[in-house]
Amino acid sequence: MTTQYDRTADPATWEPPAPARHAARAPLARRAWRGRPEDPRWARPAFLALLLATGVLYLCDLSSSGYANSFYSAAVQAGSESWKAFFFGSLDAANAITVDKPPASLWPMELSVRIFGLNSWAILVPEVLMGVGTVAVVYAAVRRRFSPAAGLIAGAVLALTPVAALMFRFNNPDAMLALLMSVACYLVVRALEDGRTTWLVWAGAAIGFAFLAKTLQAFLILPPLALVYGVCAPVRLKKRLTQLALATVALVVSGGWWVAVVELWPASSRPYVGGSQNNSFLELTFGYNGLGRLNGEETGSVGGGGGGMGGGGGQWGETGWDRMFNSEIGGQISWLLPAALILLVAGLVLTRKAARTDLARGSFLVWGGSLLMTTAVFSYMAGIFHQYYTVALAPYLAAVTGMGAAALWEKRRGLWASLALAAAATASAAWGYVLLNRTPDHLPWLKWLVLAGGLVAALGLVFAGRVGRGPALAAAGLGLAAALAGPTAYTLSTVQEGHTGSIVTAGPAGASMGGGPGGGGGGFPGGGRPGGQGQQGGQGQTPPGGTGNGNGTGGFPGGGPMGQNGQGAGPRNGTGGTSAEGRMGGGGGMGGLLGGADVDAEAKELLETGADDYTWAAAAIGAQNAASYQLSTGEPVMAVGGFNGTDPSPTLAEFKQYVADGKIHYFVAGGGMGGGMGGDSGSSGQISAWVQENFKEVTAGSATFYDLTRRTTGG
Repeated sequence: MTTQYDRTADPATWEPPAPARHAARAPLARRAWRGRPEDPRWARPAFLALLLATGVLYLCDLSSSGYANSFYSAAVQAGSESWKAFFFGSLDAANAITVDKPPASLWPMELSVRIFGLNSWAILVPEVLMGVGTVAVVYAAVRRRFSPAAGLIAGAVLALTPVAALMFRFNNPDAMLALLMSVACYLVVRALEDGRTTWLVWAGAAIGFAFLAKTLQAFLILPPLALVYGVCAPVRLKKRLTQLALATVALVVSGGWWVAVVELWPASSRPYVGGSQNNSFLELTFGYNGLGRLNGEETGSVGGGGGGMGGGGGQWGETGWDRMFNSEIGGQISWLLPAALILLVAGLVLTRKAARTDLARGSFLVWGGSLLMTTAVFSYMAGIFHQYYTVALAPYLAAVTGMGAAALWEKRRGLWASLALAAAATASAAWGYVLLNRTPDHLPWLKWLVLAGGLVAALGLVFAGRVGRGPALAAAGLGLAAALAGPTAYTLSTVQEGHTGSIVTAGPAGASMGGGPGGGGGGFPGGGRPGGQGQQGGQGQTPPGGTGNGNGTGGFPGGGPMGQNGQGAGPRNGTGGTSAEGRMGGGGGMGGLLGGADVDAEAKELLETGADDYTWAAAAIGAQNAASYQLSTGEPVMAVGGFNGTDPSPTLAEFKQYVADGKIHYFVAGGGMGGGMGGDSGSSGQISAWVQENFKEVTAGSATFYDLTRRTTGG
């Protein structure tokens, strides 16, 4: 399973052997199909089949998710109509306020919508392509030092991780983040091969661009990557330090150019920076999206406040070393995490006596260090934390699994290596049984097959070095099948259902209990208060030509009001969106905070009538509420207060001026949390109170509006 030449023996002078040089002159199509000359014949076809299968899997029933997260879909719609909205990441084409992230993750979707029009596939197919690309990158990184089989194992583990199948079919920034982080690790591994500055600079650029997808989360893997290269690169120390400095410059340039433009642009002629309290992207970066995520002190958060960095419970779930294994997170990502940790330790033990520049050890440190660093931060961060964040771990976990399995297989004749393989198989089987047992009504027989198959495989692997190659391969294949059976079942369940709203989880109903403030029963948001049983609250948008899904069996929003233990009426897989009884408030209300609102035909017709005469057809508190109406009508809708309704934009004075200038036609009743989480003293609360006191109420279908062109008083 090893390569036929050692490219690390003399990296400064290495060149491919003669067959490879001749292959370089072969027709491109033939080289693409056959792959490397030293590879077995099955390697390249198997790799291409892996990519094809991943694409088909992720494209399966893709439109069932409708607009997915309407918060980002509204921004995509806006960016497809306005280049200014495209650049800044505005929520509406009139550029009132931006999303609470940089806009890079929106750009591929916006370009797709500009080409193919606004629909579910145009929004979500770019995310699927990022998923396929991430699988390809992980395969390439693992295959370079180990073997095609190792790369295929890593790629399959990644593709079949439930949270990966969720987020590579969804329009949150996490898909682009996972792809770029994988690219950065791949480039660092390439740099470790021969010490070329170019590879490391490109790695810095990849991380910098990832910052424009999800701000400081992109920097989580910087410490291990920099440390590994600084210690293990095959060049002199002075050059290593110079290269790291150049990579830092590339990072700052690739991530900082957009920040500089936003900060230097006159605030009066650009949209308000959503998620900030002072209209500053730097404040957003280091506050709400930065340190606030670690210590739980996010100004303007839905709930904020965690259990502290020392462990314990908080409004965003339990923190501590076991967070990735608990009932909220475990089924999303941790299926092979115990095995991966065993394989990581074994891989480092295996290479402990190797030279400083050994590429195998460097690869384990790059991917394993990224896995450990990200896991540690996720485990103890006390601020906003959602289950789907863990997709960032999937590429690292997959790579470590593939590398470790291949490295130990090569040394299986040694007792310690065969025992380590057996331990990994046992751990994955036992933990798979535990995770499957958490959803006893979903394929109840599978947990026994996983446990029995894994234990039998572990027994066979103990003797893998003492039996023939055929029986050893059979044991290894059985162990791999048992390890992947559980996540595959959860992944298939994930792709068979649509997912909508701000907070989504992978797997069957009940697979992720908690995860929001309160931490019980699916958790609010998306699953009710303590004692509830909700899952994956969703807004149930219906895009043109597509079908929406309420995607919530309980919990508000999208699944029932507070006080009902998450037993709302919203369907998990219905069409046409959530019923009015399944959300709070007819015109948005609490249902507009995280899951959007229904927009019926009467409301749509009301907002579209005369919309061309106004800058904004309407204004609504909370971005999800505004997004629902904007996506339904195609007209700009101002999101008062940004995502949560807590941003001080616009102020009451600014809103009054917009109304006086005839720029806003209607105001949508409800939204945010009780008219805005800022309460009566916040901008959204003040605006709501002023509108209700001074303008005529209009009912359209189940929604209530205020006509800002028809005063009831002289105020």
